[in-house]
Amino acid sequence: MAIIKEVTEAFVKDLVKNGKRQDSRDFSSYREIRVEKGIIQNDEGSALVQLGDTKVLCGIKFDLMVPFPDRPDEAVVMVGAEFSPMAHPDFEPGPPREDSIELARVVDRAIRSADCIDSSTLPRTEEKVMAIFIDLHILDNCGNLIDAASLAAMAALKNAQVPKINGEGKIIREDFSGPLALKRSAVVCSFEKIAGRMVVDATEEESTASDGRMSIGVTDDGLVCCGQKSGAAGFSKQELLDLIDLTFEKSKSLFKAIE
Repeated sequence: MAIIKEVTEAFVKDLVKNGKRQDSRDFSSYREIRVEKGIIQNDEGSALVQLGDTKVLCGIKFDLMVPFPDRPDEAVVMVGAEFSPMAHPDFEPGPPREDSIELARVVDRAIRSADCIDSSTLPRTEEKVMAIFIDLHILDNCGNLIDAASLAAMAALKNAQVPKINGEGKIIREDFSGPLALKRSAVVCSFEKIAGRMVVDATEEESTASDGRMSIGVTDDGLVCCGQKSGAAGFSKQELLDLIDLTFEKSKSLFKAIE
């Protein structure tokens, strides 16, 4: 396996140095994006995103929880990611992997920092607020999981229906008060630095050859809401500014895909 990865890395880097990609895309193009909402009957919201051959499923569940002490009036938002062994040969059952934790945190940070969810519209009891659980399931890993997961989470939130609370302070899951109110949408664009070049929406093979990744989250009303750097490669100030500009450009098609 190590030999195969070394050969793949050398092949991809050679292509990039010559201005090419294995699937003939240019360096700033995404693969085909497909989004299907409301496909899990027993969740309050759901979405399946396909980014090329990468597939990520997101389910939304609501519950009641005691709020965080420093945010007594805000909804509790929790993001989790499960890397199914069926999705990739490197994924194994057991405790969360480092990359699954990173993925969940980047998606969580984009939603929180952008203040996407309007907590003031959510029902609550005297002691508890609404908790929103965003569960990400990686079904097929063919590269760029962060962007696909971010799209799946946002599409599922747009599909979510808020359950009512009865007089006893319990959730009525079969009865809804209406769609989840969102102040804005947020998506994440990831760039892999390969042989000194920036590559958008990297495939699994391209990720193998990457020296470092930069993921940037933006909102549909023009804000930068998060950033995450991974890998050994550094990014200069100018490179970062150029990537932010490119993120705003590329995010237009991402926001359109989840509407």
